[in-house]
Amino acid sequence: MLLEAGGEICRANQAARRVFGFAADSPAPSLADIWDKSNAGSPLDFLRRESGGETSELNFRLPDGAKSRFFAHLAKVAREGQDYFVLQLFKESGAAPSEPAKAGPALAVPSAPPNPFQETSVFSSETVLKDGLESGLAHKQKLDCALQLARSVALDFNNALTSILGHTSLLLSKAEANHPWRASLGEIEKSAAKAAEIANDLAAFSRQKKDGRAQVAGNMNLLLERTMDVIRESIDKPITISPQFERKLYTANFDEAKMQQALIKIFENAVESIKGDGRISVQTRNLELANPTQDRTAKLNPGNYICVEISDTGCGIAEDVMPRIFEPFFSTKGARHRGLGLAWVYGIVTNHGGGVAVSSQVNTGTAVRLYLPASHKIVREAPVAEGDLNGTETILIVDDEDLLLTMSRTVLSAYGYNVLTANSGQKALEYFNGFQKKIDLVITDLVMPNMSGRDLSEQILKTAPGTRIIWSSGYVRVVGAQEQERYLQKPFSAQDLLRKVKQVLSQ
Repeated sequence: MLLEAGGEICRANQAARRVFGFAADSPAPSLADIWDKSNAGSPLDFLRRESGGETSELNFRLPDGAKSRFFAHLAKVAREGQDYFVLQLFKESGAAPSEPAKAGPALAVPSAPPNPFQETSVFSSETVLKDGLESGLAHKQKLDCALQLARSVALDFNNALTSILGHTSLLLSKAEANHPWRASLGEIEKSAAKAAEIANDLAAFSRQKKDGRAQVAGNMNLLLERTMDVIRESIDKPITISPQFERKLYTANFDEAKMQQALIKIFENAVESIKGDGRISVQTRNLELANPTQDRTAKLNPGNYICVEISDTGCGIAEDVMPRIFEPFFSTKGARHRGLGLAWVYGIVTNHGGGVAVSSQVNTGTAVRLYLPASHKIVREAPVAEGDLNGTETILIVDDEDLLLTMSRTVLSAYGYNVLTANSGQKALEYFNGFQKKIDLVITDLVMPNMSGRDLSEQILKTAPGTRIIWSSGYVRVVGAQEQERYLQKPFSAQDLLRKVKQVLSQ
C-alpha cells in the first residue's frame, strides 16, 4: 500500500483490497481505519518513528471486526518535495512468527504508483519502483524472498538429513565391528553430520531476528570428546591428544555447532604448530570467581565459569605477533592465507558471554583458554549406555514429513518400543483420544501446517495432564531449562533419539 504523510492510503493492490475489504471502484480509506487499538501509539506515531528498514509486528482490523497480526515493513520515499510511505504487510499462514510456515507469500505487495509518480517507470515486482523505491524496497523484497527460500530449504534439508542420520546410525549400532560395510556407513554418517552444520547455519541465517535461544545447557566434556574424535581421524602426524576433564563439570549454555567450530579451529592451529612428534593436552575445570579477574585479554566478572584449556608442544607464537593474533585476516603464513582463525574463535566465545586468553612461548608451545559463564548445576557426565536404550513403552510420533515418521518408527521399534505415527496434529489427537492403551510419550515436530506442535501439546495436556512430550525442530528453538530438557534438535541420529526418549521417560 502507498500512503501519504498523513496516513491516507493512495493506492492498494488487489491482495490488500481483498484482505481489508476495500471496494475496487472506490478510493482506499486511511491507515487509521484499519489500525487496531492494541498497537502501541497511533498510525501517525508509527509513520513518524519510521527509521528506514525495520520490520514491526502490528495488529490490523479486518472487515468482520476481528484483528489479525502482520509483519509490517515501512519505507519512506520523497518525491517532488512530498513524503510518501510504502507499507508492506506479510503474514505467514498457520504459524507464529517464531514458527514459520513452510511457505507463505506476501499478502500486500506494492503495485503501480498513483499520479505523483505517474512519470516514473513501472517495473516488475523485483524492481518495484524507480529511485528510492527501487534501491530500498526492491532490495528488501529480494531479501525477504531469499530468507523465505533459505527457511524452506533449511526445513526440508534438516528433515532429509535427519532421515539419513537416523537410518545410518541405526545400521552402525547393529553392525558387527568387523562388518565390511561399517567403514562406508561411518563415512556416510560423517558426511551427513557435516551437511547438518550447513543446514543449521542456513536456518540461523534465515531467522529474521537474532536467535539468542540457540545456546542450550550442555556438557562441554562430551562436546570435547566428539571434537577430539574428529581431530584424531584427520591428523597424519604422531600426535597424542591427552584429555584431563573435570568429572563434575558445571553447566554452560552454548550453541554446540558454533562452539565445536571454535574448538576445531584451535585444534587445527595446535596440530599445524607441531613439527613431527608432539602432544596436545585438553583440560576442563570449574571456576568460582568472587572478584573481577583478568587473564591476558579475557576480562571476567564475578561468577561461575568453566575453563577449557587446549595446550600444545608446538613452535609457539613470536612475541611481536601476540598482540595481533585476534585481528581478522592477520596471518604469518603469507598473503594467500586467511589467518590463524583466532578472530573467529574470539567472536564465537565472546558472543557466548565468555573470554579467550592465549599464552605462548617460542619453541615450547601455546595454550588457549576459553572461559564460559556457567551455573553451579552439574550436568550428566556421560550419555546413556548402549544397553539401556531399549524400552517397551508406547510412543506417538507426529510429523508432517513421512521420511521422519518412517525413520523414527524403524529406530524405536528396533529397540522394543510400540510406535504409532501421525502426519498431522489433528490425526494425532484422533489417535490419542481413540487409542485403547496408554500413550507414554509424544514426540512432535514444532512446525507443522494447520496445527503446530505447541498447539498440539496444549490440546494433549488438556486431555491427559502429565503426558510426557518431546518437541523437535530444525528451525524453532526453545527457551527455559525445562523446555530444553525435552527438546530434540534436527537433524538427529538414532542414538540421539533413543537417549532423549530414555531421558524423558525416566523423569
